[in-house]
Amino acid sequence: MLPVVYAVLAGLLMLPLLVNLCCPYFFQDLRYFLLVAGVAQRARSNGKRRPVRTILYAFLDKVQQTPHKPFLLFRDETFTYAQVDRRSNQVARALRDHLGLRQGDCVAIFMGNEPAYIWLWLGLIKLGCAMACLNYNIRGKSLLHCFQCSGAKVLLVSPELQAAVEEVLPSLKKDDVAVYYVSRTSNTDGVNSFLDKVDEVSSEPVPESWRSEVTFSTPALYIYTSGTTGLPKAAKINHQRIWYGIGLAIASKVTQDDVIYSPLPLYHSAALLIGLHGCMVTGATLVLRTKFSASQFWDDCRKYNITVIQYIGELLRYLCNCPEKPNDRDHKVRLAMGNGLRADVWREFVRRFGDIHINEFYASTEGNIGFMNYTRKIGAVGRVNYLQKKVINYELIKYDVEKDEPIRDGNGYCIKVPKGEPGLLVCKITQLTPFSGYAGGMSQTEKKKLTDVFKKGDLYFNTGDLLMIDHENFIYFHDRVGDTFRWKGENVATTEVADTVGLVDFVEEVNVYGVSVPGHEGRIGMASIKMKADHEFDGRKLFKHVVDYLPSYARPRFLRIQLVGLHEDCKETAKRKDVSQDHCNPVQGEAGCLANPGFLVGMGTVSPGAQSTMLSCGYTADGAFHYDGQFPFVQISYIYEAVSSMRVESSSILLIIMYLVPHTWEAIIICAFFNQATLINIWFHMQAYIYIYIYIYGGVWGGVLEAERMS
Repeated sequence: MLPVVYAVLAGLLMLPLLVNLCCPYFFQDLRYFLLVAGVAQRARSNGKRRPVRTILYAFLDKVQQTPHKPFLLFRDETFTYAQVDRRSNQVARALRDHLGLRQGDCVAIFMGNEPAYIWLWLGLIKLGCAMACLNYNIRGKSLLHCFQCSGAKVLLVSPELQAAVEEVLPSLKKDDVAVYYVSRTSNTDGVNSFLDKVDEVSSEPVPESWRSEVTFSTPALYIYTSGTTGLPKAAKINHQRIWYGIGLAIASKVTQDDVIYSPLPLYHSAALLIGLHGCMVTGATLVLRTKFSASQFWDDCRKYNITVIQYIGELLRYLCNCPEKPNDRDHKVRLAMGNGLRADVWREFVRRFGDIHINEFYASTEGNIGFMNYTRKIGAVGRVNYLQKKVINYELIKYDVEKDEPIRDGNGYCIKVPKGEPGLLVCKITQLTPFSGYAGGMSQTEKKKLTDVFKKGDLYFNTGDLLMIDHENFIYFHDRVGDTFRWKGENVATTEVADTVGLVDFVEEVNVYGVSVPGHEGRIGMASIKMKADHEFDGRKLFKHVVDYLPSYARPRFLRIQLVGLHEDCKETAKRKDVSQDHCNPVQGEAGCLANPGFLVGMGTVSPGAQSTMLSCGYTADGAFHYDGQFPFVQISYIYEAVSSMRVESSSILLIIMYLVPHTWEAIIICAFFNQATLINIWFHMQAYIYIYIYIYGGVWGGVLEAERMS
């Protein structure tokens, strides 16, 4: 009997070793699954209680447990849990007493990162109201659209955005919208101040009866994503989804001893759902910054004793591009949470700044599926977790990029992709993985649904993202499909940009798409336009127009002036694999970042169907002419391309005059640079053409010469 017992004990002792050898990630997979399952169970439990325990109750628990613990650090100010609670009580009372809000109403917030944003949000939860998080970069038509589709009755605005509000104020007043500055005074007719009203009311706790009708399915937030019809879509975030959103912070083992640094905008789900709400649940401290600054990032981390940072991929690249310093590793940061991090930046970041645990994740604001790289596999966004896969039904399916639709077999069902091949991520819509859709109509919601995917009548959410699973079951982000692309951490809707550019009087047709730029995450905007007959191109007018009506991340940096109309086959070219993988290689500015963009105009003739190689070039800081790589493409067009060059001094002007006689291949360019004239004679052989590009930098005209040699 004893030998049997010894054998069993030996087997049990050897079991972990055998499991680790055969399934090296089993215990990590199990631990992650249990953490996620715990979050889901906690959410279900909170949803069954009466009254429903929203994220507010997690915050109030921390107020009771640690009232004097710092909750928010902003610049040189410190706000404790108790102070933020009392201030949000005042906000709730002012919203109810002076603005007449009741549970079920919606308020739109048009503000940057500041403490008032947080206690406004808490005050609205205490009233049972929803908050629409407007992107403070949008203007005009987009701003009106975002406000209107949320159904908000009130707009609260930062005084710094006065010009943007005054532009749309007449339209808002026609709809009887109440507009308030989050300040104690107002110098705009028709706009009242709000903080003076907050100061007048009591800071005592508000009664639960004010939010008694709130359920887990009640909308809590409207967070905006890019829309395929051109304008942003308001993703509906209910109270159940807010609980799921804090899963990353819990799975990352954020504790009450952590100090979280968030330079991301609060109108995004990352800063709000993960950063702010993660602090509320764990009892941590949040350090809020108005905007990201690469030069001050690590100084802030040392000043506030930061232990956890939030990022998007571009931010860590900017940090790596800064000059190295002896104190690069002098900090307490142990964890980074975010998405969009490229493998090369990941390696460099860890090498330079220390062994920081990076929790890269994949998710979307409105989506019903997400992954987290809990194994620290560089470049991956997560793993195919066998246990999770048994609960959450998701697949990668074959996708036709040209037709912008899934590929189906002879029976009309979608086809799963093999490992190692990119596929469209879809996730079944169930009670456990719901899709709440968008506000402002059902059409956009229905477009994100796929039916009859693997059997008749099934229903899946279309993420719009191509992912790839390797042979070790690691998941990698590949690309985004459809009429959107991502640049500078923001989603850009191509149709919105096209509609805006199309309003310029000399533009007849326009098509917009994203192209990749080496050394930068995401894609940058390129617009192809057809000029109206008997109209001249006006670069200054176009530049002013897009600056006035588009946020900086959505402005096209590249433009092609078409000789022919933008027929459907021409428009589809931008979506094809061979074109979508083209790289634009501009001369880089300081720290490897793109300098302020402008517009460039080309003159010349292009033979239909010609294969060409464009040589990117520009002027360096010392005035030297510089070529920098090649950009192959096939297109019937002039090339109008925005290129980043080295910084141009504000006093310098580069004038380029071109004389090009038809059937003559001599071009004389006269350049005036720093008041010094240089005569350049460029001789081209037969079928060689020249393009002159002029761009604006800081309001001053500069120029870049590009030569295209026809094959």
